[in-house]
Amino acid sequence: MARVKGALATRKRRNKTLKLAKGYWGGKSRLFKTAKEAVYKSGQYAYISRKLKKRDFRRLWITRISAACKINGMNYSTFINGLKKANIGLNRKMLSEIAINDADGFAALCEKAKAQA
Repeated sequence: MARVKGALATRKRRNKTLKLAKGYWGGKSRLFKTAKEAVYKSGQYAYISRKLKKRDFRRLWITRISAACKINGMNYSTFINGLKKANIGLNRKMLSEIAINDADGFAALCEKAKAQA
């Protein structure tokens, strides 16, 4: 019986890693060992960034809401507290969109929040 060698499987695995490393600078895109390390590290960064993305967007929305609240003469915390007391269940993403696109609507929300505070 002929001896089976793993050259084909090894080459396929290495080419898969090198394909993922395409566009990396220098030896990271050409040498398997450094490409493997770079691909592994980029995977870690991608995983971490998927978690950070949620935090970053929430921070952005809060900043936008806070800026719009200051225009209407109140601060962010009293605005959110007033909305909760008034049973207005809008999330921060939608509140920031309203603050950007509909200033009059946001001003009305501010008035309702002020009345409850």
